[in-house]
Amino acid sequence: MKRILLIAVALATACERPRNDFGAFVEEYFDAYYAAYPSYGTAAGLHRYDASLEDVSARAVAARVKALNAQLERVRTLKAGALDAGGQIDAAVIESLIQAELLSLDTLKTWRTNPMNYVGLPGGAIDGLMKRDFAPAAERLKSLNARLKAVPGVLQAMRDNVSNPPKEFTDLAIRMASGSVGFFRDSVAAWAKQAAGGDAALLAEFEAANKAAVEAVESATAWLKNDLLPRSKGSYAIGPENFARELLYEEMTDIPLDRLLAIGEANLEKDYMAFIETARRINPRRSPEEVMASLAADHPKADGLIPAAKRNLEAIRQFLIDKRIVTVPSEVRPIVTETPPYARSGTFASMDSPGAYETKAAEAFYYVTPVEAEWDAKHKEEHLRLYNRPVMDMISIHEAYPGHYVQYLYVKQFPSKTRKLTFSSSNVEGWAHYSEQMMLEEGFGGGDPKVRLAQLQEALLRDCRYIAGIKLHTQGMSVEDAAKIFVEKGFQEPANAYEEARRGAYNPTYLYYTLGKLQIYKLREDYKRARGASFNLQQFHDDFLRQGGIPIKLMRGILLPGDTAPVL
Repeated sequence: MKRILLIAVALATACERPRNDFGAFVEEYFDAYYAAYPSYGTAAGLHRYDASLEDVSARAVAARVKALNAQLERVRTLKAGALDAGGQIDAAVIESLIQAELLSLDTLKTWRTNPMNYVGLPGGAIDGLMKRDFAPAAERLKSLNARLKAVPGVLQAMRDNVSNPPKEFTDLAIRMASGSVGFFRDSVAAWAKQAAGGDAALLAEFEAANKAAVEAVESATAWLKNDLLPRSKGSYAIGPENFARELLYEEMTDIPLDRLLAIGEANLEKDYMAFIETARRINPRRSPEEVMASLAADHPKADGLIPAAKRNLEAIRQFLIDKRIVTVPSEVRPIVTETPPYARSGTFASMDSPGAYETKAAEAFYYVTPVEAEWDAKHKEEHLRLYNRPVMDMISIHEAYPGHYVQYLYVKQFPSKTRKLTFSSSNVEGWAHYSEQMMLEEGFGGGDPKVRLAQLQEALLRDCRYIAGIKLHTQGMSVEDAAKIFVEKGFQEPANAYEEARRGAYNPTYLYYTLGKLQIYKLREDYKRARGASFNLQQFHDDFLRQGGIPIKLMRGILLPGDTAPVL
């Protein structure tokens, strides 16, 4: 996950405001950003963008790049001026965001190489209007109709812009587009019929717009399969220099790549040996693979996947409270449901929480990805085995308590608009991954080695992502060879291993889970050393979460004033 996920680009203009006022610049920056990415304005709770859809034309890219270069110059000028500590943090965050977006648009040109960006956009933009009750349904349907009318243009821009993507990207785009057909034809249509109520004209407008959108998605799916896939021969590797720049801009991490890889390989080996030892404790007569397979055999059936995710969620939440691990600042629970079809791009589970500026709709969705109807029986079984009972607990810790959902519950306490609307993946994903290990250290699972084995498998999964991402993009590794790492060192099922490795092709720096976890542990130890006898784990966690999802480098300066130590 990026600090602000970049799916599409558009021409954005900001109102003229004083050019020497950082507060005014922040407003201009986000006005321009959400004008460019209106579906993310909706997600943030800024509903003046609801009736717009991203303009993803080449013309829009050029205009956005020009605007970003001007903003980069301005924020650097403002940083050099008299900003307070909070302003310096926010300026550094925005500067990095701009650099990351320019890297994507102007250097890597992902808008020319990744069809997933296009086919995933309409479903997310439409679903964002349906799933949260932030306004009367008929009002949201009017916005939905406006977005539907723009869907054919988005998919035409894909044809115009994308020419030689990697095969891996096109394969996933086909899956996403195919699933989106049914989403628009069935799910969206059913919702719209109810939302229209007795307004026949509004429903008729929807039906015409949705028919055109469905036809556009069907046509795009056929184009992806028959036209683009045969000529998808591009390389996904971004190279060492761009990999290092992406990591610097998105995570403020400047560790040399050779040392970064050595850190990851050492951590993988440590967790691998711990996994083998824990498997021996469970059954010394069986291999580690067989022990993990015996755990995985206790998995839900396809129709029991969502109930399985719900099963232990409340007990995990109560554990946090009883053990005083972190303050949970709300009684509202997340809604557990299936991952929408348009979002099934190799993700097994995720948390979709309302935006920081959402004032009415409090629904947060804990998504779990179901089996696909077209999969063969072997693939379905391997997918479901991932959701065995101990691993399901780890997933729920990561996604909900005290992971991403608890992070969201703190958003109202974040000290600035910039921190409410942006995040660093090594912070938020690092926190969620840190939570898995930390919870066991604090007694979750009662010392059951099966729970420990599940936690270690989740750790190994992230360790393998760390290694795979670096080697896929800087050492010429193939997706197939990367999948072997997940099987041999991560004890993953082959089908899941391939999904994980392929994700690394389009998400280069997905090492941020392990990277962030290690940075948080080091920060905690340094914080504990500074506090001495007054150290309190719950206080550390609360203080960490209140600051927002800023890079750990900046977090250290807040929690450890004057700190100059490295993040690792």
